[in-house]
Amino acid sequence: MKKFLSILLFLFTAFAYPLSPSEEKQILKDIAEIKATLKTFMEQTDRRFEELRQDLNKRFELMDKRITELREDMNKRFEQVDKRFEQLYTFLWIITGIFTTLTASVIAFAWWDRRTIKIRAFVKLNYLTVP
Repeated sequence: MKKFLSILLFLFTAFAYPLSPSEEKQILKDIAEIKATLKTFMEQTDRRFEELRQDLNKRFELMDKRITELREDMNKRFEQVDKRFEQLYTFLWIITGIFTTLTASVIAFAWWDRRTIKIRAFVKLNYLTVP
């Protein structure tokens, strides 16, 4: 604004022709009017920028809130998935234990059965050879 006024003043002094007092008053009045208009425009522009800044701040706060909510939801979902994996892992251990028990039982039963048959066979063999 100061540049504008200084350029305007320079132009008036560069031509250097005498002005009547009414013309000088009119020029000063016009300059004052331009100053007032520019001041009003600057205030409006500042107010608009301030409103824009506040609006952007609100939007950023909303975005931060949404991101925080999404992160919390994501963490909850990961916790649910972790819990489910833990349940599946526990179930796998239970199945492994049951399979191991069944396998050991079948092997033990087969060993006991073969041992029993073997003992009876030796007893029958001994009875046959002894008398």
